[in-house]
Amino acid sequence: MTIAPDGRTLSNDVVRLDRLEARDIEPLYDAIASEQVYASGFGGGVAGLPASADEMAEQWIESSAQRVAYVVRLVADGTVVGTTSLGDVDLTNESVHLGWTGYAPSVWGTAVNPACKLLLLRHAFEDCGFGRVKIQTGTANTRSQAAIAKLGATREGVLRRHKKLADGSFRDTVVFSILADEWPEVRKRLEDRIS
Repeated sequence: MTIAPDGRTLSNDVVRLDRLEARDIEPLYDAIASEQVYASGFGGGVAGLPASADEMAEQWIESSAQRVAYVVRLVADGTVVGTTSLGDVDLTNESVHLGWTGYAPSVWGTAVNPACKLLLLRHAFEDCGFGRVKIQTGTANTRSQAAIAKLGATREGVLRRHKKLADGSFRDTVVFSILADEWPEVRKRLEDRIS
């Protein structure tokens, strides 16, 4: 039986994922509210960059009803370095979307992303019983596409003119997925990357 993600705390030696709460918005804003992060398409692109932590809070309240949003903290010192989510839950078809991910540039290329993905994928496949996890990004975000492919996800294709950005333009979206029967190999690959 497939169950929806419940927002429980997930942790390993690198990161701790806690359900995003109001008290997390200010340190999250400090970590990711930069043109460098939003230029990748996060938050709808640079035009969606909030001017303040209060504006970020409003954006998250509006958009978080359809997903379980997490704040990403480093285990070593508790520093907030980003956010990620599980959403678009489809229990009938045993599918969930892992996304809405943004990290502080200081942790790009480190063990943070594979550690987060290991936790969320383990939760989706082992705790919740999903058969498919979708991960997607804009076609212009080649860094994110490379990171998703490095996880072991399969590129399924491109959804054209799929998502309206904050500036009114539309992006094409590259869709990847990992299936339950692929999870053991993906899990091993991620465990090796963070060990």
